[in-house]
Amino acid sequence: MKDKVILVEMLYEKAEQYAKTSIELYKLQAIDKITDVFATVISRFAILVVLALFFVLLTVGLALYLGEVLGKTYYGFFALALFYAVFAIVLSIVRKKWLEDKMNDYLINQIFKEKKNASN
Repeated sequence: MKDKVILVEMLYEKAEQYAKTSIELYKLQAIDKITDVFATVISRFAILVVLALFFVLLTVGLALYLGEVLGKTYYGFFALALFYAVFAIVLSIVRKKWLEDKMNDYLINQIFKEKKNASN
């Protein structure tokens, strides 16, 4: 009888240890996914900042050039402002299809992608 009690206690301890280990494993897997997504978002954000600076400088140069061609400097800025206004309107019309859905798909794929094993 005493052996059965000891076996049950051992089984209970093993089950408790298994549950704690499983919870810890799920925590570590969640942290791994979160850090992957965060690192991807941060690196892409840094690239976007550099590209934004590039396009700002390109836009100023193009506006100055257009202003010179059109006769007055501010005409070039008006022309580019009009271009960006039209671009913004078109972008707002197609944003759901092209931007939001693609971003959602990308984030879901990042979260659920499997890590490649080092042995493969």
